[in-house]
Amino acid sequence: MGAGRLRGVCLGFNGAVEEFPFGRNPDVSTFKVGGKIFALSTLTDTPPLRVSLKCDPDLAVRLRSDHPAIVPGYHLNKRHWNTVTLDGSLPEAMVRDLIEDSYDLVVASLPRLQRLRLDWPGQRERDREDG
Repeated sequence: MGAGRLRGVCLGFNGAVEEFPFGRNPDVSTFKVGGKIFALSTLTDTPPLRVSLKCDPDLAVRLRSDHPAIVPGYHLNKRHWNTVTLDGSLPEAMVRDLIEDSYDLVVASLPRLQRLRLDWPGQRERDREDG
């Protein structure tokens, strides 16, 4: 997955926006929903491309032990973030799933009204459980 494809996947989620919050380093791109980051990457075509993603802590540990391309989040809370090297060793479908999981974790932490505005599928599941 290249930089353009990564950007497209991240921006494909409802309410996702791209920001460049590090003025002195305009190559660092953050993808946010509801004002919260779900992906962080230096979107350059200089290999290797990496993306940091939020992750369930237990899953994060398992992923790191199973995949050398997944390491604790660089300059982030290592319990909740992984940095994924996009060097072709992981299937693209898996990378998309990891991005979606990160997005879902962030959306799940937003207030209910924001989740409803995003038409987030996870909200329908929550409503059924509460039903």
